[in-house]
Amino acid sequence: MDKLFFMNDYGEGAHPRVMQRLMDTNMEHSCGYGMDDYSLCAQALIREKCGQPQAAVHFLAGGTSANMIALAAFMRPYEAAVAAEGGHINVHETGAVEGSGHKVLVAQSREGKVTSEGVRAVCAHHTDEHMVRPRVLYISQSTEIGTVYTLSELRALRAACDDCGLVLFVDGARLGSALTSRGCDVMLPDLAALADAFTIGGTKNGLLYGEAMVIVNPALQGDFRYMIKNRGGMMAKGRICGLMFLTAMEDDSYFEWARHANRMADLVREGLARGGVPLVQQTQTNQIFPIVTREQLAQLEERVAFERWGELPDGRWAIRFVTSWATSEADARALAAMLEAL
Repeated sequence: MDKLFFMNDYGEGAHPRVMQRLMDTNMEHSCGYGMDDYSLCAQALIREKCGQPQAAVHFLAGGTSANMIALAAFMRPYEAAVAAEGGHINVHETGAVEGSGHKVLVAQSREGKVTSEGVRAVCAHHTDEHMVRPRVLYISQSTEIGTVYTLSELRALRAACDDCGLVLFVDGARLGSALTSRGCDVMLPDLAALADAFTIGGTKNGLLYGEAMVIVNPALQGDFRYMIKNRGGMMAKGRICGLMFLTAMEDDSYFEWARHANRMADLVREGLARGGVPLVQQTQTNQIFPIVTREQLAQLEERVAFERWGELPDGRWAIRFVTSWATSEADARALAAMLEAL
């Protein structure tokens, strides 16, 4: 019997609408490097939905390359990025930022979210030219543990960045799930008004691959394409990424797919609640982090594909379930029933 798949939100190919659009246009001729009509239309549409007509939009292949290219472009060699201890650039990008010559400074965080107090403390500690100078605040929306920044939290971080002279960069690899989660009071125009730059993740929300880099601050826009090319991120077949984003954004399918993933996650949470299974952290997005015993872990691994997140001091395991645009209600309910019976 095939296992239920809850390992990640990029394990499938692409949403059928995206695949059909790619097939329908497969034999069309276009120029390269993201200068084709589909990419230009997608860029204009994203600017419109963000409410930022002056923003620059670029399409990149993946999250790590997008983060590395952006941070390399936004910082001088002696400057550093500030992030949560569990931030993607600090933990899961194999030193990509450090490899480009920039240190990552860890700031205080709560529930996976950097605090404004933590940002100010890091900046206060780095005082002169004998230390790196904090320049970019990196946050993820949603975070690595599935939590979501509120509008008030983002405004507080924006104020801290203004006071400390920092660029606010938001990694939106799972932005769709964050913005459509229960209780989220942040809309896409809100984020665009507060961030200097951010990404809209496609890889983890229905596209074959791709992240849209939105640079709102005009001071950061110049020569960005040079940096993309310099760091190996410029795609000759840029039309493919532009077309996928156009398909996802033109009728708000992007948000429809993210809402579906969140709804499927809610079904799984209901099973966890009925079974009395504890959680590492309460979340409202498509990532769920239960805590199970060794026996429960072995039982689940026979029937479900998921990730081990880490062993706890008492011998129990934190694990991660992730739902996606492709998760069926039948599979979500089957997992919920399994968890209820643990």
